[in-house]
Formats: sequence, structure tokens, C-alpha cells
Amino acid sequence: MAKSRNTRRERGADTAAVVEAVDGGLAQLLPDRDRARAWTLLIDGAPQSHVDLDDPAYLSFEYQRRLGHVIDLTAPPGRPLHVVHLGGGAFTLARYVAATRPRSTQQVVERDAALVRLVRRELPLDPGARIRVRSLDAREGLGKVPDGWADLVLADVFSGARTPAHLTSTEFLDEVRRVLKPGGLYAANIADGPPLAHLRGQIATAAARFAELALVADPPVLRGKRFGNAVLLAGDVPLPIAELTRRAASDPHPARVEHGRPLLDFTGGALPVTDEAAVASPAPPPSVFR
Repeated sequence: MAKSRNTRRERGADTAAVVEAVDGGLAQLLPDRDRARAWTLLIDGAPQSHVDLDDPAYLSFEYQRRLGHVIDLTAPPGRPLHVVHLGGGAFTLARYVAATRPRSTQQVVERDAALVRLVRRELPLDPGARIRVRSLDAREGLGKVPDGWADLVLADVFSGARTPAHLTSTEFLDEVRRVLKPGGLYAANIADGPPLAHLRGQIATAAARFAELALVADPPVLRGKRFGNAVLLAGDVPLPIAELTRRAASDPHPARVEHGRPLLDFTGGALPVTDEAAVASPAPPPSVFR
């Protein structure tokens, strides 16, 4: 039996917020007071996505801008891409691809079917965009993507603000490699804090399956000074390190790019993670979302 859902609209100064129970907790769509048709999605108080319906190429969150750089550098400007998004949120990055690379074909895998319905209703996708949404577990949905289909696989999956264990292993990355075209790229949003054991393990895991790696993160996160997000980029072809470094450094919140031997040294001898040993990413401290 489907769970009953209560939706309420909390009237603010201008636009009403939307609050609704979804499978993953309590979803809130909060209007952005600085942008007329922009919204922030929170789940149980944790920010998940920001969407500007008038300007889908606008990326507000730091880590999403960094993933946007990856999208921009995956192929020459304007060339359509085949993209798999593991984790949907409010479909921010799928909207970005559709806006910046028309005629792209995209598959979004978002387990929370109630969240998908909420976002489709309140923040509808462009009906002309080639975006298919599957309400499945990310690894199950990835298994339905044909071999060699994707130019880019983006992983941004959190359940209770933690990445599920089965999306952190070499076996998971074997599935990612299966669906990538030759020369395709994989990028993941990884959240961790001191002592960065999870992040180090994820770099070692990717290094066991891909020839080329790069990591984009705030310097304080890399130094283990605070909890935060890092974007891991992997592939079997030379990565656009110089341009990625330039873009990351020129962001409103500049980030550092690590690659090559320094990045492998950063792992500190961490071993690749297998399904048998995998655990979920650490929960963020309560202060992160205050």
C-alpha cells in the first residue's frame, strides 16, 4: 500500500515553501529570495539541490559547479552527450546538461519515487529534454544501462546524508566501467571529514579500476581541517587537468586539483574497497548544516 503523503505550503514573504514527506525523509523546497524562480531542495534539513527554472545553467552549490566543470570538459562545447546520473535530487545537473548541450540523452536513477514525483510536479523538467528518470536503486539502475552507452557517469547519491556502502566498491566501479564508452569519464561527489579515511579509500578504489584520476576539493577539506565535499574524476584517457585547475581556482570558492603521484600519495596506503568490506560514508557533523 502506498504511504499517504501530506503536502503543506509555508507562506513566506513572497513565495510559499513546499514541505512534503518523501521516502527518504521530509523534503522541503525553499524559494530563493535572490532569484525569481529558483529553489533549494532539502531532505531532513540537509541541502540536496538548487534549481533555477529560468536559468538551468546556473549552479549554486560548490560541488555542483565542480561537476559542471567536468560536464563542460567531457567533450567540445555544445556536443551532445550520453550521461548517466546516479542520484537525482532536483535534477540540477541533468537540467544543466540539457541547457548547455542540447540534444543530449540522459538517464537519471533516483531511488526515492516520491521525491521524483514532488520534483516533477513543483519543478517540472523541460518536456523537450531527453531525460529519462528511473526510480530504482542506483546500482540496480546502472545495471540496466547498455554496455558502452555513456560518455559520462555522475554519482551523487546520499541516503540520510551518507553514500550507501554498495556504491563505494570496486565491484560498483566495474559496473561503471561497463557502461562507459571508450574514453568516457566517471565523476563522484564524495563527502568526508577528518581523518579522511573514506576519501582515501575511495581514491584507492578508483585507482584500482581507472588509469587516470583527479580530485577537486577545498584546501581545508584536503588538509583534514573540516568536513566537506570532494569531486573525484576518473577515466582511462588523459584528463583535462590544466583547464579543470583553472576553473576550480577561479570559482567563487576556489578549490585545489590534485592528480598523479601526489594524489596517490594522499591515499596513505589505503586499500581498494570491495563489496565485502564496504561501509557507508561517514555522517556529517550536525554543525555542517547550521
